[in-house]
Amino acid sequence: MTDPDAFVDTVSEDNQTALSRLGSSKSLYADTGGEIETEPVLEATADAEYAAWQTFREWADDEADDDARAAFETTAAEEQEHYETVDGELADDGYEPDDVPALHEYLRDQTDTVSRVGALVGRILASQRSKDQVVGYFVGDADPQTASLFRSFGEDLDDQLERATTLLETVCESDADWDRAAEAATGSIQAAYDEYVETLEGMGANPKPVC
Repeated sequence: MTDPDAFVDTVSEDNQTALSRLGSSKSLYADTGGEIETEPVLEATADAEYAAWQTFREWADDEADDDARAAFETTAAEEQEHYETVDGELADDGYEPDDVPALHEYLRDQTDTVSRVGALVGRILASQRSKDQVVGYFVGDADPQTASLFRSFGEDLDDQLERATTLLETVCESDADWDRAAEAATGSIQAAYDEYVETLEGMGANPKPVC
């Protein structure tokens, strides 16, 4: 596999069930601990954005590949801006993010460039689904201004995906590299999905959508 678009399509198809469920309303239910109200939604989002900022800042700090380091620095700056924006929306001025999502624990375990770029693609695909749910919440809450704010975060994710897939072509020099990147991408999605399942089951909820 040497086509970044085909890479994204294949990863998405291979993880179709997980991505579909991460894009369901139950995902927001899990992220907020069952409290689907404005403040818990914002706090869960702040946790995710802060974790992303720290992950990609750490990657940039020790990345040897110049192109990858530049991409990670740009992504970290975007996530810092996202976090600071969400933090400004919180009613609690003293809120401190302290939860590191399993997705970011997985990302931080990736140490080589190819695996990091692949894992970044997986993270974006998972995050696109969760961002859609946050937008949907604020649309349903008749808060178009905040919905628009989170839509702009989704646009940044689109840019990140383009950046990451372009980078794949640079860092993947063999079929083995592409395979390793795909494995890392799937690992990101599965880390997010496994936490989703564990959280819902711990709350006594069925992680499968109700048909």
